[in-house]
Amino acid sequence: MPLPGDLRRRTAWTPLTGPAHSIALEVLLDGPLPRIELARRLELSPGSLTRLSKPLLDTGLLVETDSVCDPVSGRWTRPLDVDESAHTFVGVKLTADTAHAVLTTLRAGVVAAVEAPLDGRAPAAVAATVARLVRDLAGDALERVRAVGVGLGGLTDGAVVRSALYLGWEDVPLRALLEAELGLPVVVDNDVLSLTRAEQWFGAAGRCAHFAVVVVGAGIGHGLVVHGEVLDRPDAGVGLLGHHPVDPHGPLCPEGHVGCAEAVLTTAAIELRAGLALRRAVTFEQVLELADHDPLARRVVDDAGRSLGTLIAAVANTAMPEKVVVSGENARLAEVAHEALREGIRAGRHRLASPLVVDVQLTGFAEWARGAAVTAIQTFVLGRRR
Repeated sequence: MPLPGDLRRRTAWTPLTGPAHSIALEVLLDGPLPRIELARRLELSPGSLTRLSKPLLDTGLLVETDSVCDPVSGRWTRPLDVDESAHTFVGVKLTADTAHAVLTTLRAGVVAAVEAPLDGRAPAAVAATVARLVRDLAGDALERVRAVGVGLGGLTDGAVVRSALYLGWEDVPLRALLEAELGLPVVVDNDVLSLTRAEQWFGAAGRCAHFAVVVVGAGIGHGLVVHGEVLDRPDAGVGLLGHHPVDPHGPLCPEGHVGCAEAVLTTAAIELRAGLALRRAVTFEQVLELADHDPLARRVVDDAGRSLGTLIAAVANTAMPEKVVVSGENARLAEVAHEALREGIRAGRHRLASPLVVDVQLTGFAEWARGAAVTAIQTFVLGRRR
C-alpha cells in the first residue's frame, strides 16, 4: 500500500536491495561480525564484501567496532555492527483497559516504558491515548522514531482491526487514525504474532528456522515460524489453538467445547477451579504460590500443567518444530508444574519422536509491547508492512 510522502521516507531502512540488504540484516541480527565471517555466511568474496559494505559504512548504517583478533585467520580486524541507537521505535500493547508502551532501539532493547488507562474504548479515544504515550516516550526526539507498532488480541490486516473482542471493535481503521495523529508509519499486528516475531529476531528462538510459540494467559495463543517466515494467515488472530481439546472431562468454554485449552488453561479457568477447591477467591499467582504446601492447589496446578503438556505435544506433533517457546503472562505455570507438564508431553508423543525442546519465557506487558516494537522494526528494515 503506497504511503504519503513523509511516511514513505521514514519507512524503508534505506533503499537497500540484494546483497547489501543481506549484509545489513545479518549484522543487525548477529553483529558485531568480523568481515571474514560475514563473507562466509553470505558466500561473498572479501572484495565483494568490501565493495558492498562501503556505502553502508559511508551512510552510517553500519559502523566499525574496536579491533579484535580473528580466531580463524589470526589477523586483527574491525567487526561490523549497526548503530542501534540511531533509530528508535515504539511498541504498544492494547488490553481491554490499558495501553502499555515501550521505546526501543533498532535491536529492540527497551529504553523506556510507560502505560496509561484507556479513556473508554472508542477508537478515537484509544488512538489519542496511544499517540500521547508515543510522544511522552519520544520526548524531544520524535524525529528519531522510525515506526510505531501496535499489538492487540484479534484479527487485523496491518491497517484495519477486523475484530478485537476485548475492545469490542470491528472494522476499525486504527493505522489511519494513528498516522493522522502522529505523522509516523504505523503497523497494527496480532499480539501473539508480534511476540513470535520478537522471539524470532531478538529472543529465545533467534536463528531458529522452525519453531512454535504457545501463549497462556487471559487467552490461549499460537505462533508458528516455518523456513524462517512467520505464518501470518488470515486465521492467525482467531485463537484456534485455544479450542484444541486437552481434557475430555474438563468444563465447557464459552463456545461450548468440552475441555478445550480455553476452558482449562486460561487465567479465569484456573482461578475458578482453584476457588471452587479452596472455597475462597484466589488469583492465578496465589494458586502457584499455594501449590508449594497446599495439596488442593497442587492438584489444580499439576492438572493444568499436564493439560498444557498435552497442548504442547499436539503442536509439536502437527507442526514438528525444532523447539516450542512457552510465553505469556501465565508461562510460570510451566515451571511450577514442570513434572506434570513433561508427563503431558510424554503421554501425547510417540516414543520414537525426537526429544522436544521447550523454552519457557516469562512475559509481562512490557514484553508484549516490545513484540509490537519488533513488528515496527521489521516494517522499517524489510520495507513492508505485513
